[in-house]
Amino acid sequence: MRYRRLRARELPSATIVLAKALIGAVLVRDCPDGRTAGRIVETEAYVLDDPASHAYSGPSKRNASMFLDPYHAYVYKIYGTSFCVNVTSESVGKGAAVLVRALEPLEGLRLMEVRRGTTRMRDLCRGPGRLCQALGIDVDLDGVSLLDDKSLWLAAAPPTDARVGKSRRIGITKAAERVLRFYERGNPFVSGPKSLSS
Repeated sequence: MRYRRLRARELPSATIVLAKALIGAVLVRDCPDGRTAGRIVETEAYVLDDPASHAYSGPSKRNASMFLDPYHAYVYKIYGTSFCVNVTSESVGKGAAVLVRALEPLEGLRLMEVRRGTTRMRDLCRGPGRLCQALGIDVDLDGVSLLDDKSLWLAAAPPTDARVGKSRRIGITKAAERVLRFYERGNPFVSGPKSLSS
């Protein structure tokens, strides 16, 4: 498949608007063992002054990439085993990002299956930890530019008539009631309970 890199002028920098705009965009991962890629079908916004955000207490060694200018990768480990990838937003020094929660696999399915240890297509990239495992994303990619990097980058969305839904965020306790999760309605690769994805 051929993909066209997204340009900064095509993307908003405001966190909530970016979280919506990323639905349908393609996340591409190029590794020595091959290419994997998927359409973004679910995101969560972590906005300025958000108690659920890693940036809430200010910059640290762990969250430094979150304070970069827009469209960089903020990658961190959760539960000691899985990684999550975010797209930075706002302006340099602010500390905000969009979590990529799920992808619809497009390319490199066999490689994804090997990395994930399953042939169940629906479960290859459904959830932030799963998608990072499927694409081989880890902290070595923390801070890379998702517009310019050769190994992890954002591509333009293929044509679609997808409708974007929204709900409260999943898997957090602070500010959990805020409606900052966005997803492609009816897409089987969206994660979370059906009650939040209808």
